[in-house]
Amino acid sequence: QVQLVESGGGLVQAGGSLRLSCAASGRTFSSRSMGWFRQAPGKEREFVAAIHWSGTSTFYADSVKGRFTISRDNAKNTVLLQMDSLKPEDTAVYYCAARVGIISQQQSRYDDWGQGTQVTVSS
Repeated sequence: QVQLVESGGGLVQAGGSLRLSCAASGRTFSSRSMGWFRQAPGKEREFVAAIHWSGTSTFYADSVKGRFTISRDNAKNTVLLQMDSLKPEDTAVYYCAARVGIISQQQSRYDDWGQGTQVTVSS
């Protein structure tokens, strides 16, 4: 099990950028694939991006492909989500999650979740 804490959210204008960080505690971080999910008001939580435990493979939702970049630093137990060209529809609470094994876009396959960080994009 790992504990996850997200940071880096905030208010930004459309077209701007934010970088979210997820800090993990526990010795097993390097063996866990990581995902970012988001939940907008009144909507279900949805997949955003994921990265394999080795860092060699990534996967993105179509809605963020080409604008968001997921990366990880296993030495620092950190996973990042660089968000560029932000749109008002990116407004949501963003969560990071961890799972043992390969990357997945299915929420049910993730074992550990952070508390989330709010991202608000103004038009």
